[in-house]
Amino acid sequence: MAIETLIARYGLAAIFLGAGIEGETSVIAGGVLAHRHLIPLSGAVVAAALGSCIADQLFFAAGRYFRENRRVRAMAAKPAFAKALVTFEHHPTLFVIGFRFLYGLRTVSPAAIGTSHIRTRKFVLLNALSAAIWAALFTGIGYGFGDGIERLLGGVSAARLIPIGVAGLVLLIGLAQLVRWLHHRYADRCESRAARVAVS
Repeated sequence: MAIETLIARYGLAAIFLGAGIEGETSVIAGGVLAHRHLIPLSGAVVAAALGSCIADQLFFAAGRYFRENRRVRAMAAKPAFAKALVTFEHHPTLFVIGFRFLYGLRTVSPAAIGTSHIRTRKFVLLNALSAAIWAALFTGIGYGFGDGIERLLGGVSAARLIPIGVAGLVLLIGLAQLVRWLHHRYADRCESRAARVAVS
């Protein structure tokens, strides 16, 4: 069953779960549905923020209190986990606010941060702030894009409008993530070459 169908059927509960499990696509779809007046816009933002915040809080708790758990250790063995810790050590506050926007680091970052020295209270506050910003941004994208699609396509039915809008937004986000990933890969290669030159 498609994400937008689940949200249309189960409303804010689907956005809440989708934001914590799946991510941006569910939140954007919620924005599109809010534009169609099928769910309240404020409710979509709150559901997305709570779902994302609670999910990341659970991962943080796993990293802090269950480090020896098999799944946590498997997560810690990933290169992204070490990269998240290094980035966090350099910019702790900014990283907690921004990790959910970073390609390849969003899933492991809360658990990695949980193994660090940061106080739980500080993480809770920064995580809540970040989740609110993230939810408002991506719900707003869905809401604004839905408005543009409606003006462009006129009387297209909601059943057809929602998949088109979501597919277009997913494509745009995917392209942006690809560009970001290529940029990071190019930067890593440059750093590796510079290191080899320095050694030689």
